[in-house]
Amino acid sequence: MTTEIYLDGNATTAVLPAAIGAAIDAMGQRFGNPSSTHATGLQAKAVLDQARACAVRLLGVGDGRMMFNSGATEGIQTSVLSALVAVRERQARGEAIGSLLVYGATEHKAVPESLAHWNRLLGLNLTLHKLPVDADGAHDLALLRQVAGSAALICTMAANNETGVVSDLDGIEAVIRETGTAAYWMVDCVQALGKLALDLAATRIDYAPFSGHKLYAPKGVGMLYVRAGAPFTPLIMGGGQESGQRSGTENMAGIAALGVVLAALERGDTFRGHDELWRFRARLADSLRAALPGVVFNNPFDKALPTTLNFSVPGLSSRELMDVFDAAQVRVSAGSACSSAKAAPSYVLDAMGVPLWRSAGAIRMSFGPLADAELIAAACARIERCGAALRASCLIASDSAAVAHDGLLQLGVEGACCWLVQDAASGACVVIDPLPELTSRIASYVRCQDYRVLAVVGTLPDAARQSLVEALGAHYVAGCVDEFGWPAAAPLAFDVALENGAAARAIGLGAQVLASVAAGAARAYLLGTADGGRLPAASVRFAFSAGAREPVLAAVGGPRTLLCPTRDDQNQFCASMPSHSPATSTAEPQLTMHSDMQLDSADLDAFLSAHPDAVLIDVREAYEFAATAVPGPAGRVAHSVPLSRLAGQASVWLREQQRPLVFFCRSGNRSMKATQCLRRLGHKQAYSLSGGLALAA
Repeated sequence: MTTEIYLDGNATTAVLPAAIGAAIDAMGQRFGNPSSTHATGLQAKAVLDQARACAVRLLGVGDGRMMFNSGATEGIQTSVLSALVAVRERQARGEAIGSLLVYGATEHKAVPESLAHWNRLLGLNLTLHKLPVDADGAHDLALLRQVAGSAALICTMAANNETGVVSDLDGIEAVIRETGTAAYWMVDCVQALGKLALDLAATRIDYAPFSGHKLYAPKGVGMLYVRAGAPFTPLIMGGGQESGQRSGTENMAGIAALGVVLAALERGDTFRGHDELWRFRARLADSLRAALPGVVFNNPFDKALPTTLNFSVPGLSSRELMDVFDAAQVRVSAGSACSSAKAAPSYVLDAMGVPLWRSAGAIRMSFGPLADAELIAAACARIERCGAALRASCLIASDSAAVAHDGLLQLGVEGACCWLVQDAASGACVVIDPLPELTSRIASYVRCQDYRVLAVVGTLPDAARQSLVEALGAHYVAGCVDEFGWPAAAPLAFDVALENGAAARAIGLGAQVLASVAAGAARAYLLGTADGGRLPAASVRFAFSAGAREPVLAAVGGPRTLLCPTRDDQNQFCASMPSHSPATSTAEPQLTMHSDMQLDSADLDAFLSAHPDAVLIDVREAYEFAATAVPGPAGRVAHSVPLSRLAGQASVWLREQQRPLVFFCRSGNRSMKATQCLRRLGHKQAYSLSGGLALAA
């Protein structure tokens, strides 16, 4: 099995081996409760005290408090609660206090959400005020100076989790001191631990939360610094642990592990220095530039942590980049790990004013200070593999010949569908119902494949097709067309007779023809093989229609004709032909997921042994398949049939003798859609690998 390359260090890190050993020791040998006064408890307390003392020295805590907790989110909650309780008490005493809760526009969402939460629960009715940042992600200190006098609490971060941009804490502190504001100041130090030098007691910072799992300690353990004299209200009350500051029996395994990491930082013999980390990032950046033409870096390297890259690639979404990297076993994320599952632009990059395509398509690549030259070299090789896969799939420009694509290609945007009918042998294609959002993608694809576009047609009259026609340039050869984009004259267009005896205009695509059929005020298109000037219903493989179950199609298509819709909100990809009987031409029922559709990875070997004719099918996109760095499930060779080409291949499977089809993808989501599609179309031996490659590894 190929080893994964983990480049998502800003999300979490592996646990340092020595820290694992300390956690095991705390659970197995020093398992005592540090609040107990017997020898076993005292041994545990010694571990606790040593870890705290190390943190105090390393972070310059001085006379301030340093308590252990569950992590940064708890630390943020405690900080905000402590500050706002103090604000309410000062209000009750009639003291002048600011009305604004100021937070940086690029703060982790835990900050503004905590501010809103406690502001509401405490009934303060203060106003949340977002402090803008400039194009480099730096806080606008001039605007901070304007609002500082009205602030009750100011929240900033030491370094941003998405971009690695390091805040000008000295500049912020200067503004706070110069304006004489009585506001409290919290600094999120989660990304700073082990990457920035901190001397907390020498600053005006009131609260600083930390999280262990961002620097090789386990999840579920963190720290909170509170400046000497800063107000404090415990978030958790009970047994009085942590000197009454944070009740609950201490997470000794986590604290012991974190203590080992802190000790390694203090010794300086374990983690890479900044200069070496800078060189690692430069090598990764060079590899990205070589593999992904046009790549744009969204974070200024000279103002960011040396362990973070944030980039976008023209024409590629963050989902596509995530998928190809993941296929190559390179783990990256789309922005913050807390929000990467959401299909939305990065609010951090939006705040920096970057164009929408960069914000929506951004990838974060980050590594920890344990990275070494071998890891970086391997990552660079995988990055080149990803670039090659994207070039072969025509998703990025290339000077070399791309892999020839043939057949039917489905593209979609928010439920709307566009279809490309391609014939590699003749080098020709037709575009059906192009979407404005895909103009650049389709034009680049056509140029990459060097196709002649015989027509750009629609199922409805739509002037938006013209933008694609213009983008295609010399690749578009249709000439004069009607309102649907259909070529008007020979030799490109000719007549064929349909099953119902009607005549239709057609375009030749290699051995097949695409015929135009009137469907009320709309058009439908039939793709099949003509026979002596006739297009028999039995030879019509596909019908394209705005009304997916248009009655007119039943008279000219056969029982094996697949309907390809212009909208596919339910991810059905294609549907069966409606019955010739009006009484039964109802909408095709949705197929729910049944247990017999799924195969557990543990049972896959037995299933394949029992069904030697079964076919393993990878439904990830072609660029993912090409970038894959691991063998198929059960060590078997797999065939690539992306979901975007499922309709075309489904027609083949349904016309041949059925045999078991086992679909798989990364997580099992896409393979289940393929399985449901084939079952719905009548293929009873379609299965999905439950959990996909992620759980089969």
